Amino acid sequence: MVEELILQQHHIKATANRITILRTLLKSKHPLSMNEICDRLETVDKSVVSRTLTLFREQGMLHVVENGNECTEYELCKSSTKEHDTDQHIHFHCIICKKTFCFENVSPPGISIPDGFKQLSVNYMIKGICPSCKNAR
Repeated sequence: MVEELILQQHHIKATANRITILRTLLKSKHPLSMNEICDRLETVDKSVVSRTLTLFREQGMLHVVENGNECTEYELCKSSTKEHDTDQHIHFHCIICKKTFCFENVSPPGISIPDGFKQLSVNYMIKGICPSCKNAR
């Protein structure tokens, strides 16, 4: 099962709840908030979802997306190691439907940071109106 392989790559013990949460993230075409995950998993307690997301994040399995609306969203990181994130990309947040989209083939622009700092990740968010909302107007 692909979920068990992903968990194994990140040194996480496969449990039924972890597999279920991972499967939900795999099926999603956009980052999900914790509430969206919980809504899709009516049988999994919210505290279990929270602890699992924390574990996934600590093991480098998740990207945490701050959409700027005081809502944290989560998406799977396609990197197989937490030491080097090769899955950095731009996100787009629609101000009308509130969905966040991944522009997986668009890398954040390179920036220079002052000496002495070490960049670990980039959170690049564009806000605007998605094509569906634009066409509905």
